[in-house]
Amino acid sequence: QVQLVESGGGLVQPGGSLRLSCAASGGIFSINAMAWYRQVPGKERELVATITSGGTTNYVDSVKGRFTISRDYAKNTVSLQMNSLKPEDTAVYYCNANVRLRGYISNADYWGQGTQVTVSS
Repeated sequence: QVQLVESGGGLVQPGGSLRLSCAASGGIFSINAMAWYRQVPGKERELVATITSGGTTNYVDSVKGRFTISRDYAKNTVSLQMNSLKPEDTAVYYCNANVRLRGYISNADYWGQGTQVTVSS
């Protein structure tokens, strides 16, 4: 079974930086897109950034110029470098991967357990 393990969350002051990482493992044949989402209590989960198998990236407008998504294709990892953090970036951040398992012909989405990011002075 696929596992996505996230790391790197924590408490940071406004204007600071954090780097989130996510490692995918378990019977993986290939990974299509990988992404980071975030969610605050009472709100829907929001797509923050995506990176395709070809390296194309997309960001929600609110993080453009501040966040950078990157990927290590050999290690099946995805990272999110977050700079100039704002209090409104506070949320639980989730890693997502669209995975094809060995022996299967279709892809499915898998999620990490989430990591808390708190931006506060």
